[in-house]
Amino acid sequence: MQEHTGGTGMSEYESSRTMPALPEHVFDQVDDVERLGRWLPGDLHLAPAGPSSVTVHEDRTGADQRARFRVDRDRLRLEWGTRDSDHYAGWLQVTDEGSGSSRVTIRLTFFDEGDDPGPDAVRTALGESLERLEEQVRLRVEGTG
Repeated sequence: MQEHTGGTGMSEYESSRTMPALPEHVFDQVDDVERLGRWLPGDLHLAPAGPSSVTVHEDRTGADQRARFRVDRDRLRLEWGTRDSDHYAGWLQVTDEGSGSSRVTIRLTFFDEGDDPGPDAVRTALGESLERLEEQVRLRVEGTG
């Protein structure tokens, strides 16, 4: 994982993991709001709130926030971020690694240090999320194989 904090209090985190499946199969596990709870951090809960919009409930703060959620299937990319404020944004990109495998990269940006849960918490959440996503991908691949 890479991380850095800019002079403005902005923090960025990035993590990647190789998945044992074609990019389209991996993306099938991430492009549906209803499936996100299977691999997102356990303290985040999303609910559809309209076109390109979700409501995010975070257990840590107890707060609900409106967020944008954009799926770009042609580019195998998700983008998200808070809708009413500039608390955070992120993206997930699936790329072809060849030989039937893919790489998933997630980047999170916190625009204010007060919104950043801290490097250890983010590192743990990203690692666990990518691990759970890989498990979902394996289940799908083994289930259709």
